[in-house]
Amino acid sequence: MAVIDTLLLLPMRTGITVLACGLSALLLSACLTDAATRLAYDIESAAGRVGRVEGATYTLVHRVPSSAGECEGPYQVQIDKVGAIIVWCKDPAGDATISSHSTSYHARFVDTPETRILDKPAREALIIDLQRRGGRIVVANAK
Repeated sequence: MAVIDTLLLLPMRTGITVLACGLSALLLSACLTDAATRLAYDIESAAGRVGRVEGATYTLVHRVPSSAGECEGPYQVQIDKVGAIIVWCKDPAGDATISSHSTSYHARFVDTPETRILDKPAREALIIDLQRRGGRIVVANAK
């Protein structure tokens, strides 16, 4: 009887293990994103909020630090016309880079007609204006 009970519980245990592993992986991946990737995810979300008519706009306000303990000092962001985002997190004095992150994930959702490099004080939000132009969504301004 114990063997039959064990065999009947095996699929349930396996399912619970798979579910637990899947949830752990999801939570871990959320914890392991970096400042540039989180900004790219925000840009993706904001691109979906730009209206469908030509000239429609949406303003994204990206709060920094976007993860506790990361980029707590001044930071620099480059939104590059070749499709890259680079974030440099500085020490509290703003003299040395303590970490840097980059991604091109956002480039599938928006175009960047020109390179913008922004120096931001600690904890100041990054503001990105998106606009529909020629059927595409572009980074119209960043400050």
